[in-house]
Amino acid sequence: MPSDMIRQSEYGIFINNQYHSSAKNFAVTNPATGETLTEVPDAGASDTLAAIDAAAAALPAWSATPAIERAAMLRKAAALMLERRERLATIMTLEQGKPLTESRGEIAYAASFFSWFAGEAERVYGQIVPAAAPNKRILVMRQPVGVCALITPWNFPSAMLTRKIAPALAAGCTVICKPAEQTPLSALELGRIFIDAGIPAGVVNILPALDPIPFSETIFADDRVRKVSFTGSTEVGRILIRSSAQTVKRISLELGGNAPFIVFDDADLDAAVKGAVASKFRNSGQTCICANRIFVQSAVYDAFAEKFTAAVANLKVGSGLESDTMIGPLIDHPALEKVTRHVQDAVSKGAQIMTGGAPLPAQFNPTGTFWTPTVLLNVSPHMLVTQEETFGPVAPLIRFETEDEVLALANDTPFGLSAYFYSQNVSRVMRVAEKLEFGIIGANDALPSTANAPFGGVKQSGLGREGGAFGIDEYLEVKYVSMGV
Repeated sequence: MPSDMIRQSEYGIFINNQYHSSAKNFAVTNPATGETLTEVPDAGASDTLAAIDAAAAALPAWSATPAIERAAMLRKAAALMLERRERLATIMTLEQGKPLTESRGEIAYAASFFSWFAGEAERVYGQIVPAAAPNKRILVMRQPVGVCALITPWNFPSAMLTRKIAPALAAGCTVICKPAEQTPLSALELGRIFIDAGIPAGVVNILPALDPIPFSETIFADDRVRKVSFTGSTEVGRILIRSSAQTVKRISLELGGNAPFIVFDDADLDAAVKGAVASKFRNSGQTCICANRIFVQSAVYDAFAEKFTAAVANLKVGSGLESDTMIGPLIDHPALEKVTRHVQDAVSKGAQIMTGGAPLPAQFNPTGTFWTPTVLLNVSPHMLVTQEETFGPVAPLIRFETEDEVLALANDTPFGLSAYFYSQNVSRVMRVAEKLEFGIIGANDALPSTANAPFGGVKQSGLGREGGAFGIDEYLEVKYVSMGV
């Protein structure tokens, strides 16, 4: 059985390239079946302090390691991930629930950050700045921030971690990582990758924890931790901003979204339908950049709704280990309750269910967390499904008349992570891309994420960027030397 590979593996707190036990354990469960896959140690404050000690001790040698050598290790880590992709993907599906095809894709995506930032490690350049006096020279250096704490979510348990680890290591930083309590195994599997890639002890430390508070309090109180990077909810992000003030740590945040997906009347409708399905229903709608509000111009609203509903109705729901599954379970019952609340609110205010709208029948729903892919028509902006991030397989369709109207509706949110629109008018493409108040824009592209582009939001969707040439800047300090000659 696939779960046997988990039961036969060692999972512990990963410090100094060794797996350690702790005083307490917690269970990791399969959201598709409810079975306990294994138990992992529950890291507390003392474990976090030990990880900080290890990362701080490893920092001087790692930061002094030539960039070309760090790059070689990152490329080796990427190669090992691809070599072990089937194992890593299966473990991810078991603990997170997404279809195996999506897990395989995530492993390739996760590995690409090691490959990309290996190259960026070799291009951390300084500058010579023209001085204001003839007897001076000004040199600008870029040096690693230091020890970094990285906190990641459950929806992309490998890619969200490598997107942070790769630039940190490329810059010469050492790291302490806390994966989400729902999906610690994907992170802990990376420990073996780092050992086999030759990355020295203490450079990467991984701490599974059921309660994040002892970890967070310890890292924020310790002056040796100079940067925190977090992906998760805006509510938690606000808490971390306040906590970072006590030791003035650098902080990067990738927070919540409320992505608009706009279909103009000059769009290629078939492409727009395909893009909307891919954006909305990937990972059962549990992605931070998935389409949350689908705006369709009146002239094509009915035609789009018909094509889109037909495509959604054909999505197969089931265990992620089944080869034809397209939609897996929601991560847990709180997620199910939110989806239920959003659909019920929309219907009570006049929305029409075109397909789905309920959990899968009980005989096909062992955990109760499988939700049928849902399309809602006649949705209005005052419904919960448009005001909040649903994080589930529910697609609300909203009618609009003009470009100015839909831009106002799309931007009417405190969030600004991602936005999408479909149009074949090149002037409109440029105009709308400039006016949308979001950090990531997909113009006729529903899947814009890539390691070589800067990922991040504006407004209450976060601070900083991950990926691309900008991604390594988050882990570098700038120092200048004024030298008399």
